[in-house]
Amino acid sequence: MSPDTGWTRKHWVTVADDLLAAVQRYRSPRGGRIDLPGAPAKAGVVSDGLEGFARTFLLAAFRAAGDDDGTVLAPYREGLVSGPGPAGPDAWPPIGSHGPGGQPMVESASVALGLLAARRWTWDLLDDGEQDRLENWLRGALRNEPAPNNWYLFPMTVAAFLDEVGRGDAETARAIDRALDLLEVWYRGNGWYSDGDGRAFDHYIGWAMHLYPVLVAHLRGDTAQLERLGPRLEEFLGSFAATFDVNGAPLHQGRSLTYRTATLSAVALGEVVGWTPLRPGQTRRILSAGLRYFLDRGALTDGIFSRGWHGPHAATLQTYSGPASPYWASKGFVGLLLPESAPLWTAVEEPPPSAGPDRAIVIPSVGWLVQTTEADGMVRVHNHGSDHINPWDADGGEPDPLYARLAYSTRTGPTAVRNAADNHIALHVRGRESVRRRIHPIGSGPDWVASWHQPQFPGPPAFPGGPPVAGGPVLPQCRIESLVVARGAWEVHVHRLRSVPAGIPVTVTGWALAAATPQDLDLQVDGASVTLRTGATAARLVGCHGFAAAEVQRAPQGTAYGAWALVPTLRGTVVPGELLVTASTLTGAAETTAPGVTVEGGEVSVGWTDGARTTCTWRGAIPAVVTTP
Repeated sequence: MSPDTGWTRKHWVTVADDLLAAVQRYRSPRGGRIDLPGAPAKAGVVSDGLEGFARTFLLAAFRAAGDDDGTVLAPYREGLVSGPGPAGPDAWPPIGSHGPGGQPMVESASVALGLLAARRWTWDLLDDGEQDRLENWLRGALRNEPAPNNWYLFPMTVAAFLDEVGRGDAETARAIDRALDLLEVWYRGNGWYSDGDGRAFDHYIGWAMHLYPVLVAHLRGDTAQLERLGPRLEEFLGSFAATFDVNGAPLHQGRSLTYRTATLSAVALGEVVGWTPLRPGQTRRILSAGLRYFLDRGALTDGIFSRGWHGPHAATLQTYSGPASPYWASKGFVGLLLPESAPLWTAVEEPPPSAGPDRAIVIPSVGWLVQTTEADGMVRVHNHGSDHINPWDADGGEPDPLYARLAYSTRTGPTAVRNAADNHIALHVRGRESVRRRIHPIGSGPDWVASWHQPQFPGPPAFPGGPPVAGGPVLPQCRIESLVVARGAWEVHVHRLRSVPAGIPVTVTGWALAAATPQDLDLQVDGASVTLRTGATAARLVGCHGFAAAEVQRAPQGTAYGAWALVPTLRGTVVPGELLVTASTLTGAAETTAPGVTVEGGEVSVGWTDGARTTCTWRGAIPAVVTTP
């Protein structure tokens, strides 16, 4: 049944049981908190303990509901009584507004969702007083202010549960209506939401924006809501499912990547609710390969999820990541809601979308171009639309490597801030290097996508390791317009610099390769071309027009894929009116010849190795890109 991964539902159940058993060692006296070891998050150790309870409780609830057996929930029932109770070593912190005291609002959604999925073994077994105390704690989520993004779905989930158990009122109705209204505002098309105002597209779209409202509707039997939101989930999965590597890896982009298998939740949810373009065998192939991907690469230390990607990795984390934060991975186990007899678990595994043929999938609403190759099953996503900057925020400061880069992949991670930036174009003025922050989409086509940004020059930190300060150079009206067209394993980038003074140095970087030791990396620099190799993976960056030399920079903090990272780099000088053109590839297959590129005025012609030709004419505001076989 599982010719690729070898895994069945029984393997998923075993992993779930092992994860739940491992955390019980850190259970508080009456089970209200699970205090995992490690440095606390900014919310503090008490909040971290609630997080340990809530996120593993959700896993236990999925496990119990799918097998119609509440045994696994026995250690959690006592915590549902002691957590909302009087102060003590088990008590949960009160729910506050976003900011100090706000983290419990996040965890209230996991508690409510677990209660909704496994009500008969949890809520229904509590006496009236115990239910009252639990309700009173949960209502804190309805009476405080969420962060202006997916957080509004947390009180919605709490309200939906209270309504389901007969405790709904005007307060719960307001929380539900408010969240659903915002969901409409944040819907951008093509099945994609933005995580709040602005352009924030990452894994939160799957594990939050789709998961909470759709799963809540499913668990409540709300067919009208499913008929409204289900088609969006199905369309979303049409592009999102293609971002999983054939080896199981999710795309390494966006924040909170330490949640790991939470990236799988939307894929599983589509099968659970019956809104997916994938066949059941394809869905299970993505899910089982994704779970194995992390387990096979050291995600667990003594049975506990570490904070990182494969193993521990500090640069992957945000300040809100505590010892129990990785257990949002529980969301990836939502497929356990389906019993062993369901098609998800009985169909024969089928290859995922990334297995081939070669594809370029444009997502216009997001500004992404997804590039997959059959020869290696690798996925690359070219980013010309997701920047994670609020509309009310200033377009300045240091970049966010998890959003600001021109491209991301399933086998490379972005380098850390204040390291040499991968997949980036930068101007160099007065010793400062420009950064890319707010991204403005220009247009897209079947195999291309384009955007522009205004280069920002953050000043030096006020103290070592601190944030940048104001006072960097300013180039009035300066903008960098960037376009990428992809075919096979190669992509060609075209950059047009507007209102940039002549003579300013400019660099363009490509894919950063990382390995455990420098001996694991091979490099070759030849004129305006750089080739890096580690194992079966190769990255190449070729300066086609506007570059005088190539080099390799080291990123001392490495990436999530290795402690030793190198960044291929091209150097040139700004010539007004001239385009900068590069060709690059990231491949796990045999390296192929670079496409031939010619530039004349505002026109770029690309001759691909399969005989196809792309012509890019960029004389006006929007480029005209045509590819012919």
